[in-house]
Amino acid sequence: MSSTPAAPDLSAVKAFILDVDGVLTDGTLLALNSGEQARAFHIRDGYAIRHALRRGYRIVVISGREEEGVRKRLESLDVHDIYLGVDDKMKIFNNYINTYRLDPAHIAYMGDDMPDIEVMRRCGVAACPADAAADVHQISQYVSALPGGHGAVRELIETVMKLQQTWH
Repeated sequence: MSSTPAAPDLSAVKAFILDVDGVLTDGTLLALNSGEQARAFHIRDGYAIRHALRRGYRIVVISGREEEGVRKRLESLDVHDIYLGVDDKMKIFNNYINTYRLDPAHIAYMGDDMPDIEVMRRCGVAACPADAAADVHQISQYVSALPGGHGAVRELIETVMKLQQTWH
């Protein structure tokens, strides 16, 4: 007999931690002649991030890659907690929750691949885009209907905020 996983408790979420490649982007890297590697972000994800910040939620971005274009995009959305070029996401996570005295149970983490799993297991809600790696799907309590870079972040944020009646 198979069991259906319990629905995640989104009512306690106060902060969102997001990966970049495969979550805020579709994972595609365009290698330009200049050597830069360009990415595309979905405008609706950006709207949801800014809206959540204005309503008092924390938005944290932790990514293994360091790209100035990514930093500029996030700063344009008023995100201040940006950690790029990170080798050890768990170390950044632990430092962050200790510095700001956050309960991991109040955090939703959206990741898509192996480097995200350890932190996802510590958070109240492990979330992923529809096209995340199979291992990430297995540990996620919230799986977006949308793939990374195509509104998956917006869907998660909007779902949480509507449940908590803070979306409008």
